[in-house]
Amino acid sequence: MRRKAAIIGGGVIGGGWAARFLLNGWDVVLCDPDPDAARKAGAVLDNARRSLPALYDRALPEEGTLAFRDDIAAAVSGADWVQESVPERLDLKHAVLARITAHAGSQAIIGSSTSGFRPAQLNANGARAVVAHPFNPVYLLPLVELAGDPALCTRAADILRGIGMYPLTLRREIDAHIADRLLEAVWRESLWLVRDGIATTAEIDDAIRMGFGLRWAQMGLFETYRIAGGEAGMRHFLAQFGPALEWPWTRLTDVPDYDDALVDLIAGQSDAQSGHLDIRALERLRDDNLVAILRALKANDHGAGQVLRAHEARLPQPETAAEPITLQIQVPASWTDSNGHMNESRYLEAGSAATDRFMALIGADAAYIAGGKSYFAVETHIRHLAETHEGTRIHARTRLLGHEGPRLHLFHRLLRQDGTLLATVETLLLHVDLTSRKTCPPAPALLAALADMARAQAGLPAPEGVGRAVGDKPAAS
Repeated sequence: MRRKAAIIGGGVIGGGWAARFLLNGWDVVLCDPDPDAARKAGAVLDNARRSLPALYDRALPEEGTLAFRDDIAAAVSGADWVQESVPERLDLKHAVLARITAHAGSQAIIGSSTSGFRPAQLNANGARAVVAHPFNPVYLLPLVELAGDPALCTRAADILRGIGMYPLTLRREIDAHIADRLLEAVWRESLWLVRDGIATTAEIDDAIRMGFGLRWAQMGLFETYRIAGGEAGMRHFLAQFGPALEWPWTRLTDVPDYDDALVDLIAGQSDAQSGHLDIRALERLRDDNLVAILRALKANDHGAGQVLRAHEARLPQPETAAEPITLQIQVPASWTDSNGHMNESRYLEAGSAATDRFMALIGADAAYIAGGKSYFAVETHIRHLAETHEGTRIHARTRLLGHEGPRLHLFHRLLRQDGTLLATVETLLLHVDLTSRKTCPPAPALLAALADMARAQAGLPAPEGVGRAVGDKPAAS
């Protein structure tokens, strides 16, 4: 029997909670007086269905059922988890939590999405809620800050881990919890920077997303600063930069006493957190994560990824000789598997990138595709001939094997810098009208470019391995 979650308040946060539970196999009842609540929740759920399963290499549980109720009592009946996500007004939360507490089962966890109120404030009139503060989008970001009765928080944490979230239980109640207090400090300073004409909103966002935001995304604050201390670690960093707290760098001038006790406390906790890794290992971990994040941003042409794309476009293009170089890449750590060598899926990715470059060479570039025509791959054959490891520089050389009508037949050789043949990728593509999704003849300019390429390659011998099928024995030498 599936478990049930009741979501009280169907805005951005409530809709995100509904999606998180639904896609993890829970039945969900959503209660919101907004007559448009079903449409809004449906839009959030559509985004969640598109993105959350893409994080996993295993199937999520079968999706639960979603129902809507106008009455809180009906919504919370039989629920294992009730999440209050109404606007951040204490009087409204008191009224809603009173009704939830009166009608929810005694074993139900009652969580509040409050960004700032403490459990003592929420429960001042007899409610039994715990703070369960998530971050938008709730269906993707794992953090949930928990505060309140320890036994309830322990039970809540187990449930949250079961739906793929990361519960962080506060050591004691405090206004705005942990994360929002940090965000509030950055927010306040940003408001001053805008007000004083120091920076625009766009410039402040760029300062975050082009710099420290990328580090924070995978190492947080203290581990980032530990690396900044070099081989001497956190204590050295504190000695170097701690006195800056007394300088008038920010408008937030109420700082703790920077004494030996605070230094010892922070340095000790940092050692416990990261002391099992030497500085070089931490740097490599940081760099591998940053490469993966930045490559993802480049693929989406967003944020720091736009900078990468623009820089890459300015780099010298590889030669366009008879057998043009269509790929040049250093194998990133994210392309390797548990055996330490390049995963077979990445050979296909490399071949795909070589195909894209070849298409651009003949004129089937982004502008051509925007005009409604492109090539679609219909068959690919890969041979793995030598191991490829992280850090290896590889390149591809591409042969045009045929271009009859809508057909385009390519053969990529993936090579190391020393000429070692690592793999071959043979692919057949069809020219397609993107509106009808049916094959059609290429544009005359493409046909002319293909003819020129075919003439340039006419004197080259046929590459070894063309037409091979899986399991064919190598040709006799």
